[in-house]
Amino acid sequence: APAEEKKKETKKDAYSIKLVSFETSKKINVVKEVRAVTQLGLKESKEFVEGAPKIIKKGVPAAEAEAIKEKLTAAGAEVVLE
Repeated sequence: APAEEKKKETKKDAYSIKLVSFETSKKINVVKEVRAVTQLGLKESKEFVEGAPKIIKKGVPAAEAEAIKEKLTAAGAEVVLE
């Protein structure tokens, strides 16, 4: 039974995208990407990024989560899928 549980864990259907940290010099780019993903206003996005680590979005399909993670990583953020 434990082997079956491990298989289920690796094949998750939905992920939470968590912002762990960001490069200070690239904060503006990270805020822009977070704003695009969350649909928050500029002020809210800035406060959100400054309050890292935080979960950006929950229940995201695997393919979409990977795409968002790549965009945020390219912008200078450290992101984890949970």
